Amino acid sequence: MYFSNGTTMEIFLILLSLTFILLGYVGAFVPGLSGPPLAWLAIFCIYFIPSCDFPTWLLILLGLIALISLVLEWIVPAYGAKVFKGSNYGIWGSYIGLFASLILPIPYGFIIGPFVGAFIGELMFDSKDLLRALKAAFGTFVGFLFGVILNFAVVSLIALIWIIYVIKFFLS
Repeated sequence: MYFSNGTTMEIFLILLSLTFILLGYVGAFVPGLSGPPLAWLAIFCIYFIPSCDFPTWLLILLGLIALISLVLEWIVPAYGAKVFKGSNYGIWGSYIGLFASLILPIPYGFIIGPFVGAFIGELMFDSKDLLRALKAAFGTFVGFLFGVILNFAVVSLIALIWIIYVIKFFLS
């Protein structure tokens, strides 16, 4: 179950887990990359280092939290759109707006892009009702922003636990 063939494998697992933590933070902001499950993979790597003595119950608990966050990442924007009478066009527009904002060097583009994308998406759905499109874009954006904040918080929790166990490894 554990690797015990020296510190080379342990260092490899720590570096691999660091990669997953960093990808988790990227994935907290980029839809479709899903940061919390990536960060959980870092914990999964740490689990196989004997001197870290990572508890199985914590591995499972963090896995469940990452899974719930993954589900909420897709449900919350849709819920925000429904509350404000939005459509799937607005939801997909917010994701497209985020990707476009990552390409364009716009300050705070990761905030402006999803809102503008949702608004354009809602106008494509119904170009006659500008006020409805604006409200729906706002609802979709709030749901999207809540999902990003939730993902960032979960990745940060996992990263904090990861740091504690990596420090434990180096001190043992």
